[in-house]
Amino acid sequence: MIFLPVASPTYDFYGGDRKGKNLFANSLVALNGDTGKLVWYYQMVHHDIWDYDLPAQPSLITIQRSGRKIPAVAQVTKMGFVFVFNRLTGEPLFPIEERPVPKSDVPGEASWPTQPFPVKPPALTRQSFHADEISQVTPESKKYCTDLYNNAVNRGMFTPTGVEPTVVFPGFHGGGNWSGGSFDPATGYYYVNMNEDGTFGVMTKQSAGAQVPYTRAGRFEEYAWFRDKNNHPCQQPPWGTLSAVDLNKGEIVWKIPLGVVDELEAKGVHNTGTQNLGGSIVTAGGLVFIAGTTDSRFRAFDAKTGKELWQDRLEANGHATPMTYKGAHGKQFVVIPAGGGGFLRDLSSVLSDTVVAYALP
Repeated sequence: MIFLPVASPTYDFYGGDRKGKNLFANSLVALNGDTGKLVWYYQMVHHDIWDYDLPAQPSLITIQRSGRKIPAVAQVTKMGFVFVFNRLTGEPLFPIEERPVPKSDVPGEASWPTQPFPVKPPALTRQSFHADEISQVTPESKKYCTDLYNNAVNRGMFTPTGVEPTVVFPGFHGGGNWSGGSFDPATGYYYVNMNEDGTFGVMTKQSAGAQVPYTRAGRFEEYAWFRDKNNHPCQQPPWGTLSAVDLNKGEIVWKIPLGVVDELEAKGVHNTGTQNLGGSIVTAGGLVFIAGTTDSRFRAFDAKTGKELWQDRLEANGHATPMTYKGAHGKQFVVIPAGGGGFLRDLSSVLSDTVVAYALP
């Protein structure tokens, strides 16, 4: 079988020219590998106008349920959900509810009235934002973000960017992104790093003859985040997390901030987490290795508890998934490329071309 996590349709933020659910966009599609024929599909976002494409490769896993093993597939999403299905049939392994969501006020738009919400596992990132959650990491950040929020619309999860300035939570950078997840078959634990990041923008009318009648505009660019002048998210930390989820039960086992902001650490502001892009690996020895953060660190955690056991500073951010292997003499290595740049280059401009390998003495 072939599993396709299909992206969102274009244009990302206006869909008046593509009314309906827009199959098979934002869908996990299973095909017969011999014939290419459709076996099953599940659409995780109807009529996407948030850029909530399915960002990562699905994970092929085995779930334990009532003493039997179920071949399953797990899909990380930008909404912070993890959807889990029987990979042979497409049957959801935890209930999924269609719930009403806010309607778009953009002329010509026809947003879908409901969206799917899995009952389990719980969302791994915040999915709403309120005034009492505005960041207080500095007085300047609190004032700037308060002014921004007080002049914006926010109607909860799946608020479409509208004709008035709009805060959307989560934003198009996550929840989960290209990083995906790693799975330990011995415990059934699934390890997922998430971003806590909103967006701020408004739909603006275009001139006659434009390709689409409305496009999104942010404060500085089309894909603008909900952040202060120092590029720190406008909500209270954590701004990035690493979670362990028991997929046999659909429960969060532990969740911790992932990453630090050095300038805030120096001011006594701790456990902020950071934006991250780059996945984890879990080893049979009970370790979770992950870089990905914008603080140029590579870390190892206890897979059962989430306790940080080790870290090292890299030359640049390691926005990649590490790998592990055994050398010719049986010594085990773990390797991370540390190039920096990329999608999060505005948070750290340091570049490198290093590939770093570690091993125990």
